[in-house]
Amino acid sequence: MSLLPLGVIYGIGHFFYFMMLYVFPYRRKVVSKNITRSFPNMPKKERVKIVKAFYRYLTYLLAESVKNLTIKEENLRKRVVVKNPELMDRLYAEKRDVLLLSSHYNNWELLITAQNLVFQHQAVGIGMPLSNKFWDNKINERRERFGMKVVNANNYKEVLKQYEEKPTATLILGDQSPGKDENCYWTKFLNQETAFFFGAEILANQLDAAVVYGVLHQVKRGYYELELRLITEDPKGETYGKITGDYISMLEKDIQTNPSSWLWSHKRWKKAIPTDLTQLKTNHQQRFEERFKKEDKKIGAKQKEIQLDA
Repeated sequence: MSLLPLGVIYGIGHFFYFMMLYVFPYRRKVVSKNITRSFPNMPKKERVKIVKAFYRYLTYLLAESVKNLTIKEENLRKRVVVKNPELMDRLYAEKRDVLLLSSHYNNWELLITAQNLVFQHQAVGIGMPLSNKFWDNKINERRERFGMKVVNANNYKEVLKQYEEKPTATLILGDQSPGKDENCYWTKFLNQETAFFFGAEILANQLDAAVVYGVLHQVKRGYYELELRLITEDPKGETYGKITGDYISMLEKDIQTNPSSWLWSHKRWKKAIPTDLTQLKTNHQQRFEERFKKEDKKIGAKQKEIQLDA
């Protein structure tokens, strides 16, 4: 099916749009609930429009993702372009590793496949493996064919060591549903308490990597422009939660601007809010600061002693 012209695949997608929306609703309750909770003050009529627009987006996403399995390099380069490449070019010239934080907004699969073509950095993607090993291997094989290296939480350190001579740009889709409550960063997001992965902020401090937010804007059907926004070049100098908080704020604004292009069918809020949430937040911050900011405090105290002596 991937070998068919994209226009033909879009045509097949129109059939699935009708089926998913009206005949065999695909996660319709999840989608409607997520949108209602995220936009509680929006008129119901407007929310219904977002639901329908989302399913249209989803069928286009599926069609493009199918085509992405066999798309040619020349075609892919036309479909994913960078709006402001000078930011990544400068960081590469300075030999800085980068964490590229993005989300399930517009077509992230095209971004994964194209990343090694649009940046000079070696592309690395940290993801969660699929439960089906056959399809996990097959899809990752397709994602990697233009140079991207797909890794997971268990092997990313070994892979990054292989590229010590060349700066890397590690892509993280930070809007997935995280694991244990005590390891999450909890904050208000789209009008509700939400748990986020905190791994990007930890990794930024471990690697002393610059952090860049990347958002895909649809130019027209099947064509996207990647906009880059710098979060920080000095992760070790940032306070707890600054990196994650800035990412969340940028993502929220982009979703509010064009809500139908985010993956509402994902069970983003399946975690129950812990009863001891305040204590969890305090403990999480303390563990992070003890691990990464303890030395900074020692240096600050030493400098103060020197000033007093002087």
